[in-house]
This record gives sequence, C-alpha cells and structure tokens, in this order.
Amino acid sequence: MGSQKKRPVRLTVQDREELVRVTTTGVRGASMIMRARVLLALDISVGDVDSKEVIAARLGVSGETLRLVAKRFAETGGDVQATVARKRRDLPPVPSPVTGEVEARLIAMACSQPPQGYTRWSLRLLEKHVALVEDIPDLDHSTIGRVLKKRNCVLT
Repeated sequence: MGSQKKRPVRLTVQDREELVRVTTTGVRGASMIMRARVLLALDISVGDVDSKEVIAARLGVSGETLRLVAKRFAETGGDVQATVARKRRDLPPVPSPVTGEVEARLIAMACSQPPQGYTRWSLRLLEKHVALVEDIPDLDHSTIGRVLKKRNCVLT
C-alpha cells in the first residue's frame, strides 16, 4: 500500500547515503533535515512504503508537507540537493527608495528652518514637503521617521 501513486520517489544508493548524512551529521537547518527525512521515508526503491498518514505521524509533519516534498522532487527531476535545500528566490528584493543622496537631502530638509507658520518640522509636514520636491521619491512619514531615527536626528 504505497503512499506515492502520482509522484513516486525513487532514490539511488548515493542519494540515500547523502540524505542519511544530512539527517545525522553536521549542522543543517531544521527544514532541510525534515525534507531529507521525508524523502527517505517516501523512497520506494527499498520496498513498500507506509501510508501517508503513518509517515506523517512518524515524522511529525502533515500530509501536505509530504505531498509538497514529493512534488518538488518530481519538479526538480529527481535532484535531491535541489529538493532538500532552500529554494532560490526568482526575483531580487525590491530596492529601497531611500539612497544615500535621498537620506542626505531629507536630513538637510529636517535640519532647515520650518516653513512660515510652523514652529518646527513634523513627520507629516516633512512628508508633504518631500512630495513637492521633484528629485526625491515620495516617502511615507513612517519611512521618514525611520531615516531620521537611524541618524539620531530629532525634530525640535
């Protein structure tokens, strides 16, 4: 009674040895060890595999985790390292709109005299004036506050 009908996991002897090494030696991430144990438990090349429920209970994971690991193994073409390791990010992280030049201009604005009718700069007032300056991207008042706090600038 195999648990893998759609995506059977067949490991070579070298793959099994590598996964056993991952689970027993060295310092690895918990999720990496868990995925290696799942692959070892789902391997049909050593004989019959228990049902999904039994494997999930024995490993302390959900049935969905078993399905996802088997799916990733099939998608990577049986590559054990790609299945066990963290997935590489497709897109790079979004760059911050606050560069060194923007930060310098923002601090200079906060240290200057406030507009007429105001006794001091507030974060919301700085936000409005940053929106008026064309070569500085529009920044939220919380972003402005973070930049000023990072540089120990106090609005007084």
